[in-house]
Amino acid sequence: FLFSLPVKEAEIIDFFLKDKLHDEVMKIMPVQKQSSAGQRTRFKAFVAIGDSQGHIGLGVKCSSEVATAIRGAITIAKLNVVPVRRGYWGRKGGLPHTVPSKVTGKCGSVRVRLIPAPRGTGLVSSPVGKKLLHMA
Repeated sequence: FLFSLPVKEAEIIDFFLKDKLHDEVMKIMPVQKQSSAGQRTRFKAFVAIGDSQGHIGLGVKCSSEVATAIRGAITIAKLNVVPVRRGYWGRKGGLPHTVPSKVTGKCGSVRVRLIPAPRGTGLVSSPVGKKLLHMA
């Protein structure tokens, strides 16, 4: 991340983040394509990967088998790992526990807003957002 070079192999992430990295399957959903012979069903897997110390990645993969889709999504999530800046609210003692400032992200019609909070507040979010932020 230091020189903004893209990571091309998942094994590089395995080497640097080794034991700390854990993954979670967020959702597996069937998708269908209409062909001349009928419907072709494939499975789309959404996987989040993180080390709870400021690194998180998200991967999406579609395959005809669930296990293959999950494995591919884990590999893609490792290639998409990004650092998450963390900071303090109030005094600067202890470990960083929140985001450093208000931040807003937008993709399509969805807006996500992160607001710093004092220590002990916890994550106030939807269940999916809570899982993602806990992994970061």
